[in-house]
Order: sequence, then C-alpha cells, then structure tokens
Amino acid sequence: MRILGVDLGQSKSAWACLDNTSGELHQGWVVPAEAAWLRLLERCRPEQVVIESGPLAARVHDLLVAQKVKVLVADPTREAWNWKNVKRKTDPDDALKLVRLALVGQINPVHVPAPAVRQLRALLEYRRALVAEQTRCKNRIRATLVCHAGVRLAGSSKAWSVTARAALAAQMAPLSACGPDELWRGLVHSELEHLAEVLQRLAALDTQLNALARANRAVARVDGLPGVGPRTAQVIVAVLDQPRRFASRRQVAAYAGLTPRRFQSGQMDRSGRISKRGSSLLRWALNQAAWVAVRFSPEFRAFFLRLGGGTKKRRKQAIVAVMRKLLVVAWAVLRDGATYQARRLAAPAKTAA
Repeated sequence: MRILGVDLGQSKSAWACLDNTSGELHQGWVVPAEAAWLRLLERCRPEQVVIESGPLAARVHDLLVAQKVKVLVADPTREAWNWKNVKRKTDPDDALKLVRLALVGQINPVHVPAPAVRQLRALLEYRRALVAEQTRCKNRIRATLVCHAGVRLAGSSKAWSVTARAALAAQMAPLSACGPDELWRGLVHSELEHLAEVLQRLAALDTQLNALARANRAVARVDGLPGVGPRTAQVIVAVLDQPRRFASRRQVAAYAGLTPRRFQSGQMDRSGRISKRGSSLLRWALNQAAWVAVRFSPEFRAFFLRLGGGTKKRRKQAIVAVMRKLLVVAWAVLRDGATYQARRLAAPAKTAA
C-alpha cells in the first residue's frame, strides 16, 4: 500500500510517500497550487493521502477528493501525536509520522463538511464577532460618559434606539472639532459612528441568514426547541452537519466539548471540568439558548433547579447540563427528522390539610 502524508504549510508543504510493500520512501516539498498538487499525485500515485487538520485542510481535501483519491484528515490531539520526548521536530518528520500512524491505524479521522456548510459556519462566526464588537462599542460609550460627564445611560435597549443614538450624537462633536478639555465628546462621536456601521452590517447579515434559514427544513425543526432561535438553530445544524455520523448522545456531547475530562490512576478516578473541545461557536450559542430555556420552559427549568440544588454554587454546572440536554435533543430531532414535543410535567401532589 502506498501512502502519501502531507504536513500542510502556508507557503509550502512537506510530503512523504511510503510504499509499504517495497519499503521505498520519497520525500519533498509542494507549493500550495492546484497544478503542483496534481503533479505530486501523478508522481506518487498514492492509494491513500493523509493530511493534518488545520486552516488549509478542507481546501486540499476537496481538491484530492475531486481526483478520486482516498483522503484522511487527521485529528492531531491524540496522545500518538505527542512530540515532547523527541529531540527533533521538522515538517518532513511530521509528514513521515502521518504515514507511519496511518499504517498502524492510529489516525483519528476528522469529518470535513461540504463547502457550503463551511461557508455558513464562517458567516455565523463573523456574526458572533460583530455581536461582540457591538457590545464593546456600547460599553466604551457607557464608560466614557460615566468617567468624563457623570452620565449614566438607561440599562434597557431603549438607550440604543435610533432616536436615542441620534439625540446622544447631537450632544457630541467630531474629534477634530474638540478642544483639549472635550476630547471625550469626540471619542463618543467616533464610537457612535462605529456602532451604526456595526448595526448596519448585522442587519444585512441577518437578512441573508434569515433567507438561508427559511430554505433549510432542519433549521425549522431545531428552531422549535425551548430557548432556540433561528441563529442558534443554524449554528447547531451547521456544526453537527450530518447527525447520523454520531452513534450516541455521549459522542455528540464530546464533539461539542461538553463532557468532563477524566483522570484515572490506580484507586483515583475523578472527573474534571468540561473539555471545551470542538466548536466554541456552538458552546456560545448553546449557552445563550440554555439561559432562555431555563427562564421560559417548565421542563428545562425543573431540570436546572434539580441539578443546581437551588444554590448559586452549582448554577454553572447546572447550566452546562442544560446546554448538553438541548444539544442532545436537537441531535435526536435532526437524526430522526422529528418535531420536538415538550414533556408535560406532573403537577405537585397536594398535601392533606
């Protein structure tokens, strides 16, 4: 069997091709161009190509699959990838290690979504960045007004309506028109302009995302869950991608980084904090949805209170459990093509007078 391992790089990639039958080994470098990849395939004629997951892995995967080549994208987080005890680590060494691990079946393959799904994920990540920038703008304006003018804006969303922002901007001035004692007015004016631009981008982005959501039946199914809106539903659908690739609910939770780390040695066996592996975007969206579900869904509120024990100390652990439950329910709905139905909670028994 002839295996080609490639350690991907931005400007050039190291490769190693090993023929397991004859023991013949060839190594070299390839530049990130389609023609160069095609020449490498023609030269090596591999039965399998192994690449490490990373920013360039998806594009290279698509190129190789189009050439009818079997491709494995390797997860580098396993113990077999530990380099701490070696005296030399180079890109050619990485490429050869990919080949050797593939030969002994130590490659943990990574799922590569379709290009449309990857682009939707990128769009949702961009939206999260815009939401974070919107919050930063508001916090800067609030802090500047409190520190330099002693003014506190209202805590509600009315403080950021079009009318309220226009009234606040009328009291400010461009930075070039501010004297040394009124530079804070220019700072607030600049932040208000930046906030308006961010809100405009968010509105355009939401319009496009809403159109994509309406065309996706899976998003409509997940949108029916407690606390889950169109954006959160899109995040769940995009990250899970193909729900049937997960064999159990524990695999789904582990994929999202919502399962605890485990430490076991001899008589010691304990669980730590959640691993936080996988998509941080998914965990962020689930956290937002979980707090809403706890507030408005009797089923999830009862679940939260039972795990939290009614104390503040366990609120974080309880909300993580709610996040995990939401994700598992969403996975089951997507896997089975079903519609979510809330459980009816039994009314508490009345005690005799």
